[in-house]
Amino acid sequence: MGAAGAFGVNETHGILWQETNRLRASSDGSGWTSLYASAQREAPYQASYGAVPDHLVVLHLDGPVSVSRYLDNGQARRAIPPGGLFILPGGVDFGVRLEGKLESLHVYVRDQVLREVASELFGAEVDAMKLVPRLGDQDPLIERLALNIRGALGDADPSASVYVDYLARALSAHLLRAHSSYDGRSTEPRAPGELTRAQLDRVVDCMEAHLTRTLTLADLAGAANLSPTHFARRFKATTGAAPHQHIMRLRLQRAQRLLRETPRSIAQVAFECGFSHQGHLTRVFTRLAGITPAAFRRASHS
Repeated sequence: MGAAGAFGVNETHGILWQETNRLRASSDGSGWTSLYASAQREAPYQASYGAVPDHLVVLHLDGPVSVSRYLDNGQARRAIPPGGLFILPGGVDFGVRLEGKLESLHVYVRDQVLREVASELFGAEVDAMKLVPRLGDQDPLIERLALNIRGALGDADPSASVYVDYLARALSAHLLRAHSSYDGRSTEPRAPGELTRAQLDRVVDCMEAHLTRTLTLADLAGAANLSPTHFARRFKATTGAAPHQHIMRLRLQRAQRLLRETPRSIAQVAFECGFSHQGHLTRVFTRLAGITPAAFRRASHS
């Protein structure tokens, strides 16, 4: 489940292939389908790139550093501080000159995801909501979403793909609302409805059946016969939690049951509940339950 259509570095502009870059982490091999992300140390360079269909957001993690951007309508140059953004819509040729060293995060959002969000949340064709190039602007919500994406890089948790799909749609919605040319009467997303009991039951059954395997938002949405964007919003409206948060709760419940009712080792419990290793289970268990797995087992048997 979920790995078809993985978004790889070969679909990006190729900025990451600069020989002087030092890659910190990337989503290559993760199976992510809705976005591509990489964190790197960039050295000064100048280059031109042909268009790709997907949309690029670069978050500057340090600085300030001066960047020049070249588009058909001319050149712009800014000294970009930490938290500054470089936003480039898909379908645009561009040139760039980086004048200093930079720790950066690159996030490419699938054009298909942006179109889905434009249609289903705003009732607009994406061609009426073209993203606007930005150079040096700051946007706290985009920064927070991007940092959450960076935090998921290298995460072997099977629910990471669901989380990233969710973040991709949240990022798309905000880009369309705050950084597009849409001039409709309202750019506020339509209020979500709730899942029916039958839909919710099918989704939870899907989650429980695949707790140890990689799922995507599309897998869960399919169980509810909804698009991923509509599903994510309706699931949260119904349960009060995002899908990946509910999956983690189900894993915790299974781990508690196994710790209480079986003699399995904590490492085996971690494996059977979809955690990458015992330490991963311990971190999540302690954060959500306020107690370590070992202490929970002792308390259950006292």
